[in-house]
Amino acid sequence: MTWQDQKLPHDHPPVKSGKVGVLVVNLGTPDAPEKGPVKRYLAEFLSDRRVVEIPAIAWQPILRGIILNTRPKKSAHAYSQVWTEEGSPLAVITRKQAEAMQARLGDGVIVDWAMRYGTPSIPERMQALMDKGCERILLAPLYPQYSGATSATVVDKAADKLREMRWQASLRTLPPYHDDPAYIDALALDLTRQLDALEFEPEVLLLSFHGMPQRTLELGDPYHCHCHKTSRLLQEKLAGTGLRFRTTFQSRFGPAKWLEPATDAVLEEEAKAGTKRLAIAAPGFSADCLETLEELAIQGKEQFTEAGGEQFAALSCLNASDAGLDMLEHILRRELSGWI
Repeated sequence: MTWQDQKLPHDHPPVKSGKVGVLVVNLGTPDAPEKGPVKRYLAEFLSDRRVVEIPAIAWQPILRGIILNTRPKKSAHAYSQVWTEEGSPLAVITRKQAEAMQARLGDGVIVDWAMRYGTPSIPERMQALMDKGCERILLAPLYPQYSGATSATVVDKAADKLREMRWQASLRTLPPYHDDPAYIDALALDLTRQLDALEFEPEVLLLSFHGMPQRTLELGDPYHCHCHKTSRLLQEKLAGTGLRFRTTFQSRFGPAKWLEPATDAVLEEEAKAGTKRLAIAAPGFSADCLETLEELAIQGKEQFTEAGGEQFAALSCLNASDAGLDMLEHILRRELSGWI
């Protein structure tokens, strides 16, 4: 007789097991476009040692004494310009991606979603999956290009949760997919669809990636190389469009030197050089968020037109488009191989 055949005592706690879970994760968002929630969000985000690598003894007084007393009001205004009736665009889109994956992957998998910073949190949703019987969890950070400040910190947070669990789930992590043919094909298909729908023909397509301090490249972070490989492969796919391409980095913060060329500087440079029609895409983002909807679509348009440009279009991320969901299902199924 095996232990499974033995009759459990009547007071044995109920246990759910044998399930497989997928936890889709993106960066994070405040709970509301207001100063208080934005301050809480920024405090968590900017206290992450992988995001800001300055020693805490030097950084925390600056963060608590200056940044958290000045930046939340400005950031709350920016969030208010992109907030929807359903809530934060990033949270809404990530939820829709997870719901679509649940429908596509079927009952053999339980799909949930989380934010690295803010709510719903990674520990909370990992526990929820365990409570539903998920002994195996695929952690899926939706960052195509790997960086210590994005992909790695998701794994850190999941490990913090595992550290306190008596019964740990077995964990797999979705690798970066910056050069995955399914990802490049999805980008090319969706961007072509959007370009064809424009009322003008762009002369230039700017491929803007989130910036990182130059120091991260020098210390061995592969992010810069991943971005450029994505850009090169995508340009090869779109070679027949007649577009001129440029690869840039956005969202500089603080006095340190960041990866270049900077998106805002290139927008101004192109306009002053005579470019009249320009489109911009953000292939490093899996979902539209503050950085794409406000920084690129609103600020970017102002920067380009004020410098002499005339027609500007900010193209959407893959979001919950057919091409994006097909790609996401493909890479999730591959990483779930052997589990489902």
